[in-house]
Amino acid sequence: MTPILGTLNDLKVLRLGPEGAVLDGGPEGPILLPQVPEGLEPGQVLQVFAYREDEGRLVASLRRPLALGGEVAFLKVVSVNPAGAYLNWGLPKDLFMPWKEVRHEQRRLVKPGNKVLVFLFSDEAGHLAASTRLSDFLVDAAEGFREGEKVSLVIEERTDLGVRVIVNHRYWGMVHVSDLFSSVNRGETREGYVKAPRADLKLSLSLSAPGYAKVDAVAQALLDTLTRHGGFLAVTDKSAPEQIYALFGISKKVFKQTLGALYKQRRITLEAEGIRMLKAP
Repeated sequence: MTPILGTLNDLKVLRLGPEGAVLDGGPEGPILLPQVPEGLEPGQVLQVFAYREDEGRLVASLRRPLALGGEVAFLKVVSVNPAGAYLNWGLPKDLFMPWKEVRHEQRRLVKPGNKVLVFLFSDEAGHLAASTRLSDFLVDAAEGFREGEKVSLVIEERTDLGVRVIVNHRYWGMVHVSDLFSSVNRGETREGYVKAPRADLKLSLSLSAPGYAKVDAVAQALLDTLTRHGGFLAVTDKSAPEQIYALFGISKKVFKQTLGALYKQRRITLEAEGIRMLKAP
């Protein structure tokens, strides 16, 4: 098979040498695996991450990096120099990000110790590199998604509408304010669910599963809020929707469904003045 650089590949061991194991890279030629696991023999197949070093040599690693080619990741800056910055991506050799791939307004944030949200791509020389210019690689229009479909999200930034997210490392999407019931942080990876498809093909998403599966997710958040308030909150199913949203970030409908579920589980008791959390038996 032809290995795809920047991704995980199953490659056969051709021979063992003083520098390490030599793997069959097909048309790419032999690929060196410097770290040889104990008991390795020619003919075995290993799953490795293949990439090209600065001098062009193909190498492989048994270690999975924090992100693969074609993915978005929140990586820490290790060092900077006049050419760009180096990021920690979980391999011995840091990932390079040239300054031309850094949005102008973000340059001041690219300093050792800070984290940056980047897309990993292959440059003209075939080397993996990083870019903060996410819109050069992501698209708004997304076809083929079904309502309720589970997707992978990376949190990008807050806006007046809600939280802008990256869907499956490929599309832009939005989790609107009405669908936020917990705090989120830039670079955080979350599961999400596609809401009803839109005519403009843009993705609206929820952080919780549709229907009563959503209640299960909200229930723990509600219990956590009760715990932070000493086990009691002066709010009931008759409280104003605005008060419920201010406390829990959910609609009154979901709040009432969640109360019913927790009451049946004997996790809470409903009093005239509010909700009281019951101690575990």
